[in-house]
Parts: sequence; C-alpha cells; structure tokens
Amino acid sequence: MRKKHHHKKKPSFAKKWSAKLHLWFGLSVGLIVFIVSLSGTMYVFKDEIQNQLRKEVMYVNAETIRQNPLSVEVLKEKVTLELHQKYPLTSVEVPLDKTKSYEFLYYEKNKEAWNYFDEVKINKLVYVNPYNGEILGIYNEKYDIFPILKSIHWSLLLKTDWGKYVVGIPVVLFIIMLITGIILWWPKNKKARKGRFSFDWKNVKTWKRKNYDLHNILGFYVSFIALVISLSGIYFSYPWVKNIFNFTLSGSSELPKEKPIKSPDSLIAKSNSVFDLTAQQTRKLYPAYSSFRIPLNGKNKKGKELNNIPVTVYGEDGRFSVRSQLAFDKYSGKLLMNTSHQQLNNAEKYANANYDVHTGSYFGIFGKIIWFIAGLICTSLPVTGFLIWLGKKKKKGIRKT
Repeated sequence: MRKKHHHKKKPSFAKKWSAKLHLWFGLSVGLIVFIVSLSGTMYVFKDEIQNQLRKEVMYVNAETIRQNPLSVEVLKEKVTLELHQKYPLTSVEVPLDKTKSYEFLYYEKNKEAWNYFDEVKINKLVYVNPYNGEILGIYNEKYDIFPILKSIHWSLLLKTDWGKYVVGIPVVLFIIMLITGIILWWPKNKKARKGRFSFDWKNVKTWKRKNYDLHNILGFYVSFIALVISLSGIYFSYPWVKNIFNFTLSGSSELPKEKPIKSPDSLIAKSNSVFDLTAQQTRKLYPAYSSFRIPLNGKNKKGKELNNIPVTVYGEDGRFSVRSQLAFDKYSGKLLMNTSHQQLNNAEKYANANYDVHTGSYFGIFGKIIWFIAGLICTSLPVTGFLIWLGKKKKKGIRKT
C-alpha cells in the first residue's frame, strides 16, 4: 500500500500578503520604530522624575508664604533684570496651590533652522518664590534630557515642521505592521490557539524558538495598546487623522474655529497691573483647578501679535485633558471670553486629551505603568523581528550549500 502524503495547506491570500508587508515594512522602518519607541518609553515618567529632582525649587519655604503674592509684573521685571536674557519672557505658569512657586519661561524658536539644537534658540525655565521674588532655580530646558527625548520621539531631532513627517510615515507603516502581525498571529484552529497566548519553553532549547515566541506572543498582547499610542501619535502629525477623529466624535471634520476677539479698550492707557487683573479673575473663576498660564510677550506660538491675553487653565497637575480657556482685554484686563471644559464638544475635549492618551497619563499612574511596559515591548519588536529574519536567511543559505 502507498503511504498517503499530507500536503501542507498553503497560507491564505491575507496571510501571504500580511507576511510580505510585515517583513518589508519591518526591515525598512524597524530602526526608526526602535528609536521612537525607546525615546517615548523613557519620556513616560518625566513628570514623576522631575517632581522629585526639582522638589526643592517647585515648593516655597512655608515661612515666606503670605496672604497675597507679589505682582506678576514685579516678578517679571525682577526675573528679567537678574537673568539679562537676549529674549523677552514668554509666559508664566501660576499654581493655585499657595505652597508652589511660579514658573517663568523663556522660549524662542529659529524658523530657518533644520535641527532641534539650532531651532530652539532658548528654552529656559525659572522657578520663583511669588511672595518675596527669590529665584529658586534656573533650568536650561534646551539641553535637559526630557526635551531632547521628546524631540527625538517627535522628529528625530530634526526641525519640528517637517521632522514630524520623518517619524509620522514610519509610524503609519508600524500601524500596518501591527494589523498584519495580528493577522499572522491569528490561529487556524483551537489546537493552534493554545501556544499563542503563553510561553511553553519546557522542551524548547533553541534561542531562535524563544525569540520567535517573544516576538509573536508579546507582539499580540501589546498590539492593541500600541495601536492607541500610534494613532494618538499621528494625530499630531497629519490633519487628515485629526479630521477623522473630529468627524467620528462630533460629526464635523473640523474643530469649531475661534472667533478673533479684539481688545475693545485699545484707546485707553494700558494698565500696569493687567496681568494681575487676569490672575485675580482666573483664580475666582476656577478655584478648584491646578494652575493657569499667562503669555507675557504678547505673541502666540507662531510669533504673531495677540489681539488679547489668552489664559489657559489646567484642571490637574501633569495632565492637559481638562482645561478651560479665558481671554482678557490686553489694555484693561477686562474678561472677554470664558470657555470652560464642560462647554466643549467631544472632538474639542479629545483634542485637549490626546497628549494625555498618547503618554498614558490620561489613565493615571496605572496607565503610565502600562504604557511604559508597552513601550518596552514595542522597542523590542524590531529587534526580535530582525533576529527572526536573520535566522531564516541563514537557514536558507545553509540549504543552498
């Protein structure tokens, strides 16, 4: 009798092309995915680490605390005179916690530069005791590890305007790799499913098999969180991604445009205490919030002159998801606009929350831990994937000889 030969079933069309795309994209952008994943993972606990390292300057001496802090204008002049910087102060972050110091920021960009170090002319953070004007600490953020990690993660230290696309394109390909990876992982039957969820290395001696399992099993478990991280990442880079989110959440592809509010009191003399008037009103309107930021140089992020004084109020420390927006007359300090977090539509709320979703802080410290572990696994995937490809290549080479 002739023995029956059991032919191996050919892979389906979906699995065949998933394998090809997974390999091609992995080899082409694997290194960038490794760098972006590693830098992002190292950035996750930025706030927790800095809060410990800067504890002495973030809080004021209890003996110096008074009923009312010094004028913002007075503190601004004091910092300007003591530091003698080439550029004007950009903004001040005022905490509603009376035990905390004010954070004055110098930030200026060079539009003609092509890399991070040339693009950022100055990024200096000054911690000031608001009750006596004492400068508690000065940090050159331009050369601090976390802003550098952020720039690597965002644009590979290239100019942010176009560097984000150098990272954005590989991230889009990484999303395709995650989807094709799930298709390749998907078991054919119940028997095959057993070995896809856990490691069984009792009878496994070769490192190749262990490496394959690490890539296959860890890749599956991290894929869904990695998709959330990746999609929230390209949300920053591509307007079309933002438009899809906006349409899904609120039925319109664009966020409501802010109507320009001109200061009606432009004919009157500018009040010397305009910043203090804005600070006082903000404290009254949002006493339960964490802090608020006031621009001091009269310009927006693009360097254009502001028609008024926009004040951003943050609901919680280390999070941007809950924030409200105020606008004050830049001459008289009169309140012109008050848009609370509750008044925003779902797309606007998500726009504020996207950074927190991307870093895991939206889900608290537990979310950050999960995001950190997921980041480590994402960092390992290009390495384990490359080793799988290398092992197969060597095997084919041996067969040929």
